[in-house]
Amino acid sequence: MATAVATSLGRLEDWGLAGTRPGQYRSDLVADQVAVDILDRAGLGVLSEESGVHHPERPILVALDPVDGSTNASRHLPWWATSLCALDRDGPLAAVVVNQATSTTFEAIRGDGAWRDGAAIAPSSAAVLGESMIGLSGLPPRHLGWRQFRALGAAALDLCQVACGGLDAYLDCSVDAHGPWDYLGGLLVCLEAGASVADAHGRDLVMRGHADRRTPVAGATPALLAELLAARK
Repeated sequence: MATAVATSLGRLEDWGLAGTRPGQYRSDLVADQVAVDILDRAGLGVLSEESGVHHPERPILVALDPVDGSTNASRHLPWWATSLCALDRDGPLAAVVVNQATSTTFEAIRGDGAWRDGAAIAPSSAAVLGESMIGLSGLPPRHLGWRQFRALGAAALDLCQVACGGLDAYLDCSVDAHGPWDYLGGLLVCLEAGASVADAHGRDLVMRGHADRRTPVAGATPALLAELLAARK
């Protein structure tokens, strides 16, 4: 499916804002139409950032962000993805996050592990915030004690970098700005790789509604996640 999205976007000439709603790009609409059609024909329900909920009564619901990092994509910054996470009644079942600029592919299956381009991945061993490099979304009110940070602009890929050790942690400093489609794919990749993920306010991250928003935080180790959550407060 990610390949079909990439093919459709390869024909796109105008990557600008669509004028439909704030922050929605033409790339979002084109990719969404292709992805939702494929998932629907496969008999799956869909929770899409761009077009809402389709067939929620089906046993598998796919949280879909057809273009995670739309602004990056519109500016030709090579950090944007198609992210999918299949949910059954027990929660995240399988996930695929594809960096569409590089074709790097992250996958995870509940209970079976996580992979980058077919190779098993694991997070770093970082346990101290002052020695860590974190991915940042939103602006904190002050420096929270990390060694270095990167603001990359695509939550799904940022979380996958925690899973494979490129980043030691991910911190969302916004207030409930992320929908399930933004983080569920990266969340399962993190958990299956061995990283720790939580909502900044202690709530369940597995949500299925289009209006649901959360504040995900991830750490390579439980100790780092705990320190980051405490610092954020």
